[in-house]
Amino acid sequence: MSSSDFPPFVKSLPEADLPFVGLRGWLLISDAGLVLFNESDIEATVPEHSHGEQWGIVIDGEIELTIGGTRRTYRPGDTYFIPSGALHKATIHPGFRAVDYFADKGRYKPRGI
Repeated sequence: MSSSDFPPFVKSLPEADLPFVGLRGWLLISDAGLVLFNESDIEATVPEHSHGEQWGIVIDGEIELTIGGTRRTYRPGDTYFIPSGALHKATIHPGFRAVDYFADKGRYKPRGI
């Protein structure tokens, strides 16, 4: 395990049923929202969409986010905030790892449910 890999106790959380090819993640769900520990080893594209508030921090790699028409690249240590209802899309580069907090606790479901 490299220093930026998620530790086994994170990967023992329920795996997220994500609709994006190449992106995988693990869920921590509470009444206050949902935390997604996510990663990709290949380039992945997330098409334009919107939902409730989202805050994230990049642990490793890069993500290009377009939020409300403004495009920016985020790298390790960078944080991003997507306001509720804002149209956004992403290009995720190989080696990407991040932690995202969604205000919508039902944003993603565990795989198999």
